Amino acid sequence: MFAAYAARIDRDHPLDGLELGDRPTPTARPGWTTVQVKAASLNHHDLWSLRGVGLAEDKLPMILGCDAAGIDEEGNEVVLHSVIGQSGHGVGPREQRSILTEKYQGTFAEQVTVPTWNVLPKPKELSFAEAACLPTAWLTAYRMLFTNAGVRPGDSVLVQGAGGGVATAAIVLGRAAGLRVYAVSRDEAKRKRAVELGAVEAVEPGARLPHKVDAVIETVGAATWSHSVKSLRPGGSLVISGATSGDRPSHAELTRIFFLELKVVGSTMGSKDELEDLLSFCATTGVRPVIDQVLPLDRARDAFTRLAAGDQFGKIVLSTE
Repeated sequence: MFAAYAARIDRDHPLDGLELGDRPTPTARPGWTTVQVKAASLNHHDLWSLRGVGLAEDKLPMILGCDAAGIDEEGNEVVLHSVIGQSGHGVGPREQRSILTEKYQGTFAEQVTVPTWNVLPKPKELSFAEAACLPTAWLTAYRMLFTNAGVRPGDSVLVQGAGGGVATAAIVLGRAAGLRVYAVSRDEAKRKRAVELGAVEAVEPGARLPHKVDAVIETVGAATWSHSVKSLRPGGSLVISGATSGDRPSHAELTRIFFLELKVVGSTMGSKDELEDLLSFCATTGVRPVIDQVLPLDRARDAFTRLAAGDQFGKIVLSTE
């Protein structure tokens, strides 16, 4: 079957390790289901995999891709939860959790196999491309906002790095849930798009906000950390799920954190139950993932190049149709 996969690890030039071509079709195994992939979306996790982060050399070649929607063996339209091993279903009860592409082959292929427990019904209201955007970036944003930040309608939230998958999801979900959302981006066009999606205001990095916010959604890391901490009200929450600009800020702002009793909360992905809630939320409210572009699977290199350059706004989707 045709697939996009990591053939080599290259920390400095990750795209040099990306190959497109034939890979073995999945083999049947008890408790697992093979899905015909209709659409799969890119995440920064895929770029990090090509750099060897979370992907060991002895696992190569590894088909990339965490997210997918498609057709299961019984003809049902489904969405995949990409966290394997958190429950013991389909794997040993002591197996540590991992994401597809770290230990098990991913979704940038015509077929993928996952534990049957990880297969969820796709709401009929969502297209395959829309559904394929939800299991990683959108699920991460959902958990950050509604589980770990604990915000309520009427609260204010700052979203760093507008344009990225998680950040874009947080803007759209936050607006739909009645939050006052502020966004940050270096790019004027991305700031404009953020406002169009529902942000009250979009500002340049480091800019002062009209008021302190209840929570910050942080995925950028070192470059925006100080601004995130300084933007919080006393007792506010900074929820972090990534550090694309580095994980060692020059100013940790520790004094401000303890003096104002700020909360710093780490957040990773989300549970199957939360994905079910997110799917239902999108189906019933009309909220849809922001899609930057849809490309055929054989143009995966173009998709990776766009993601690596940071030119996208929203999700890039690969289609097998």
